[in-house]
Amino acid sequence: MGNNGEVSSTEAPALGKRGERRPRDMALSLAVLLVPIALGIFIYQFFLDGNKPVSYDAQPTLETARAAALFPVSEPQGLGDDWHVQSATFKREGTAGTLRLGYSDPDANPVLLVESNVATASLIPAELGDNPKATGTVRVGARAWQQYDGRPGETALVLLEKGRTMLIVGSTKSDELEEFAAALP
Repeated sequence: MGNNGEVSSTEAPALGKRGERRPRDMALSLAVLLVPIALGIFIYQFFLDGNKPVSYDAQPTLETARAAALFPVSEPQGLGDDWHVQSATFKREGTAGTLRLGYSDPDANPVLLVESNVATASLIPAELGDNPKATGTVRVGARAWQQYDGRPGETALVLLEKGRTMLIVGSTKSDELEEFAAALP
């Protein structure tokens, strides 16, 4: 500003010189930010089991299903530590009930166990898609499970028993589904 309060056109605000900022300075600034982030990720992954799936406690849901006494409730027994419960729901509508237990297999693929006393004519299409196709029979222990191709990429094992239908649905290998079926009492 001039002496009388007017702005002089010859005065310009001082700007920093480009020569004062070098690529080395930017790299150091990024390193200051990235090193703590990388260290945090390392600690999370290797010391806090950051890649381990979070397990869900299915016991309250299983107890609710058992208390409803609509069908015998089975829970997998003897699966390895690399199987994890991810979800559990029980839905009751009058005298019909459906229990769903979601697992992740050792390869972190989803596997769903469905136990229900809903009529199989409506249960199977509801769980496997509109056009499930029976592809054969698989013997697991003393039980003969029907194998189905369900939605794209999914395979299912279906066991029809008096008063209950069990379905094991997954996009995993057939061996994993059979291992799961063998764990059901």
